[in-house]
Amino acid sequence: MKKSIMSIALSLMMIMGMSGLAHSQSVAIINIADILENMQDYKAAQTQLDKLAETWQQEINAEFEQIKTMYNKYNAEQVLLSASEKQQREDDIIAREKSVRELQRMKFGPEGELFNKRKQLVEPIQDKVYNAVQEYADLHNIDIVLDKSSSSGLIFSNDKFDKTSDIKKMLGIR
Repeated sequence: MKKSIMSIALSLMMIMGMSGLAHSQSVAIINIADILENMQDYKAAQTQLDKLAETWQQEINAEFEQIKTMYNKYNAEQVLLSASEKQQREDDIIAREKSVRELQRMKFGPEGELFNKRKQLVEPIQDKVYNAVQEYADLHNIDIVLDKSSSSGLIFSNDKFDKTSDIKKMLGIR
C-alpha cells in the first residue's frame, strides 16, 4: 500500500512537472536578409556604398599601376644608375607603395572610411528592422526570435514559425 501511494505521488509530481514544461517558449523565425533586401533605403545605401568602394578601388588600382610603371622604369634604367641613384629610386618606390597601402587601409580597413560610411548608412536601417522585430515579439508574446539568414546553425524550421512577412508588413515592405 505504501509503495502504491509513493508511486502515485511520484507520478503526480512528474505530471505536474511536465505541465510546467508544456507552457514552453514561443518561437518565431525570420529572414533578416530577405527583409533588408526588400527595403528601398537599404538598397539605396548598398548602391551608394558599392559606388564609393568602386571609386576608391579604382583610385588605388591607378596608384599601384603608377608604382608598377616606376618599378619597370627603374629596372630598365638600373644599369645606368649610380649606387646612390639606385637606392633613391628604390626608396621612392617603397615609400610610394607604403603610402598606397596606407590609403587602402584608410579606405577599406576595419576602421576605415567604408566601414564608417556603412555604419552611418546601414545601421539606422538595421535598427529599424530590429525594433520592428522587437515590437512584433512583444505584441505577440514571442520569447525567442531566430534569424534563418544568419549562420547561427538553424538547420530546419517549420514554415508556420516564419514571421518574415509579418515583419515586412510592419515595415511597409511588399
